[in-house]
Amino acid sequence: MSKNMTQAIDAFMQSISARNPGETEFIQAVREVAEVIIPFNEENKKYKEANILERMCEPERAVIFRVPWVDDQGRNQINRGFRVQMNSAIGPYKGGLRFHPTVNLSILKFLAFEQVFKNSLTTLPLGGGKGGSDFDPKGKSDAEVMRFCQSFMTELSKHIGGFTDVPAGDIGVGGREIGYMFGQYKRLRNEFSGVLTGKGLQYGGSLIRTEATGYGTVYFADEVLKAHGHSMHGKVCAVSGSGNVAQYTIEKLLHLGAKPVTVSDSQGYVYDPEGIDEEKLAFIKELKNEKRGRISEFAGKYKSATFYKELTPWNAKIDLAFPCATQNELPDYDMQTLIDNGCIGVFEGANMPTTEGALDLIRKNRILFSPGKASNAGGVATSGLEMSQNSMRLSWSSEEVDKKLKEIMVSIHENCERYGRIDDDYVDYVKGANIAGYVKVADAMLAQGHV
Repeated sequence: MSKNMTQAIDAFMQSISARNPGETEFIQAVREVAEVIIPFNEENKKYKEANILERMCEPERAVIFRVPWVDDQGRNQINRGFRVQMNSAIGPYKGGLRFHPTVNLSILKFLAFEQVFKNSLTTLPLGGGKGGSDFDPKGKSDAEVMRFCQSFMTELSKHIGGFTDVPAGDIGVGGREIGYMFGQYKRLRNEFSGVLTGKGLQYGGSLIRTEATGYGTVYFADEVLKAHGHSMHGKVCAVSGSGNVAQYTIEKLLHLGAKPVTVSDSQGYVYDPEGIDEEKLAFIKELKNEKRGRISEFAGKYKSATFYKELTPWNAKIDLAFPCATQNELPDYDMQTLIDNGCIGVFEGANMPTTEGALDLIRKNRILFSPGKASNAGGVATSGLEMSQNSMRLSWSSEEVDKKLKEIMVSIHENCERYGRIDDDYVDYVKGANIAGYVKVADAMLAQGHV
């Protein structure tokens, strides 16, 4: 990269940092995009002259609100609620709700910014948004979660709708929370609409929606491997996390003949050299989805497994890594360990789990890599399919939805490969995903004028 281009990127990032002080996650996400898009804009002056990238970095709307609720002891509690509506150039805002103590405006702006590109890549008419609260559902009773969700939706309902903004779940927001929020929305608005996705099958949900993010991540990884002369079959895989994305990443890896050997939570990780098979995965699902227990119990159940307290899964000798837990969970020193142990590919199931330092090592060593905005887009893609089914009052079979999901992931891979190919042997999927996602949104923004 030329000195002038480096200076242009640095100047742009200085302006972003000045407008968004202290928002480290958001600034990190913008830098990753800017390093690709600013050089691209130099070759495509129409985007530069219209300040498209600058406009995309500013939310169309960001709402912050108080969420009062009463706990089981009758005490008044207060949390903070958010909805960041980033860009609606190609469709209504679409993106999840996250309930976690770490939630703040920076994290939600980074997620909403990533969501704009991710939704564009799906080829579906969906804009980008994200929201949530610093409420922690862990350790709360069902009644407490219900009261919080009802209070949260009482305010959020003023800002969303089937043609305006369609939230879904994310960390801390599963079927239970979606159900409580949908019930409150329906009660307040007196309408049954597809305003939330990830709903239960009994009230407008889609088959495969629960599995979609994990399945899609593996479908995308499989396309990357095939494009570079590899096969998923027989590959030893490290998976981080133990929630929805990790569970169904493991499930689809098993379907394609790979061997997942790790799973983790906030307390540490489990390594099972014999592999996590269907029986062990069923135990993980029950442990996490129903009992809401800790992953260390897996090692107590299966003698072949070892639990490593307060460590991450990146020390195992594996072929492929699937970070599926949270942002910035794979730092440079762990990436170096993966490289030293023979890892050939990293595929993001979570949003921005790989740090900037780790990405530098990935590029330097030409490790196969897919950014979350591409590889984990299966979740929002299937949310879009759920919206279609709601609008048409239809319910597609799991086979139909899974087929459409795979077709979308193959299409995303083709677009990323088109813009990201470096030479005959390597594709830069970060570059490819950012440009492919950007062009569709940028063209729509140009067509709609300065709004």
